Amino acid sequence: MKFTKQDLLTLLIGLFLFASCKNPDGVGLDVDPNTAITGTLVVSPVTTQIVKETAANTSGLSRYPLGYMTDPVFGKTEAGIAMTVYPIVNTDFGTAPQLDSAVLVLKFDASSTVTKFYGDTTNSKYSIDVFQLANKVTSYKSSDVQAINNTLLGNFTGKLAPNTKPKIFDVIPGKDTLKTVPAQIRIPLNKAFIQNAILNQGTAGTATETKFIESFKGLYAQINKTSSTGVGGIAFFNFSGTDSYLQLVWKKTNTSNGVDTTSVNFPVGKLVSNGNGGSEISGVAANIKHDYAGTEVQKQIDVPIPADPAQQYNVTYLQGLAGLKTKLKFPQLTNFTSTYGKAIINKAELVVEIGESAPAYPFNAAQRLSLYRWDIAQQPADIPDYTTFSANASGGGALFGGYFDSLKKRYIFIITSYVQSLIDKNMEDYGTFLAPTSYTDFQKVPTAISAERSVIGASSTTANKIKLNIYYTKIN
Repeated sequence: MKFTKQDLLTLLIGLFLFASCKNPDGVGLDVDPNTAITGTLVVSPVTTQIVKETAANTSGLSRYPLGYMTDPVFGKTEAGIAMTVYPIVNTDFGTAPQLDSAVLVLKFDASSTVTKFYGDTTNSKYSIDVFQLANKVTSYKSSDVQAINNTLLGNFTGKLAPNTKPKIFDVIPGKDTLKTVPAQIRIPLNKAFIQNAILNQGTAGTATETKFIESFKGLYAQINKTSSTGVGGIAFFNFSGTDSYLQLVWKKTNTSNGVDTTSVNFPVGKLVSNGNGGSEISGVAANIKHDYAGTEVQKQIDVPIPADPAQQYNVTYLQGLAGLKTKLKFPQLTNFTSTYGKAIINKAELVVEIGESAPAYPFNAAQRLSLYRWDIAQQPADIPDYTTFSANASGGGALFGGYFDSLKKRYIFIITSYVQSLIDKNMEDYGTFLAPTSYTDFQKVPTAISAERSVIGASSTTANKIKLNIYYTKIN
C-alpha cells in the first residue's frame, strides 16, 4: 500500500493522540464524543454556601422591576418603582385649561422575550397602585424605602400582557387616529390632582425641570397585594426618556373663543451621560423586598454551614432581584499538584446541575447564571476565562458558558485558565460566586434586572451535584 506524506502525518498525529488519552478515573462524566478532550479526567468536588446579596444599585438600569410573586420555594418577592416625571419645559397650557385625562404609561421591556416578565401572565390578576412621592428621587439602593403620600392617585387592575401591542387613539389636531403602540400598561390618574398640581400652575410651573420636580416630586407604583390574585410575577419596564411617560390631554379656549383639545407627554426618567461615552437613565429607582419566612431557604440563611459535616444540604439557591447567590469552594485544587503531579489543564468545566426535579412555569429556572470571583479587597472581578472569551468577537461571553440547557437541565462554565491559575498558585481564591444574571447582561454585582431563580444540586451524595471536571496531562 502506498502512503503519501499527508497520510503518514495524519497517522502519526492519530497515534500520538491515542497514546495521550487515558481512561477517565472519575464518575459522572457526560461528554459528547465529538468534542471529547484528551487527558486524564478528575471529577473534583465543589462545596457550596448560600449568601444573601447586598442591596443593588438601581440607578441607570436598562429596565426596572414592578410586581409581587409568591414562590413555593423562595417565598415572597415585591418590587416597586419610584419615578421622576420630567416636564416639557415652558409648556403652554393655554387659556382656562381643563384636564380631560392623565395617564401614566409604562412600556414593557423589549430587549428580549425572556427579560420583560418573570412569573404568571395566564391566571394571575395584578392590581397596581400609583401614589405621589413625598420627596424627589435621590436614593437608588434597592433597599431604600421611598416615602409616599398615602392618597391613591390611580390604579390598574387586570392581567398583564407583555407581548401584546395594544391599539389606542392618538390625540392630534383635527381627527384623532387609532394607532398600534408597544406593549404597555396604562394607568389613569386622578384628574383633580393633576389639574391642580400641573395645569393650574401654568407656564411658570414648567419653566425649568428643577422647579417642576421640586413641586411635583414624582410618582410611585407598587402592587396592591390585597386586590391581586394568583402567584403573581415581576414585570420589567423601560424608561429611556420616551418609552414611559405621563400623558396629559386637556381642553383650552382658543383665540376664536372655541375649544381646542391638545396633549403632551412628560417623560418618566431622563437619559444622561454615564461618563463612559454612553448614556443611562436618571430619576428612576426600584425598591425590592424578599420574605423567606417558613421556607427551606430561610433555614439555610440562618445556618449556612451545618455543624455536622455529614448533614450537608442537598441543594443551594440562586435568586435574582438582589436575592441570593452561592459561594463555591474547590477543596482539592490546593493540593492538586501533590496528588496528581505537575500538570497542564487541557480543559476545566464547572457543571451546575438543577437540584429540583422539573422547574416549570411560572417559576422556570434562570436562563443565565454568572460566575465571578473576589479580588483581595473582596470586590467582584472577572474569572480569567470570561475575560478571554468576552474579547472574542465571534462568540464573546457565550463561549464562557452559564446559559441554561433545558434538555439536560444544567449550566456549564469553561474555567480552564482559572483552575490552572489556582493549581499553580498564581491566583488566590478569595471567593468564587455563582449568581443569577440577566439573559442579556453578564453581571458581577447584585442584579435588579432579572427576577429569575434556580435551585442547584449541592450535596456530594446526590446524582445531580455541582462538580468540576478537570482534564489534565501530567508533565515532568
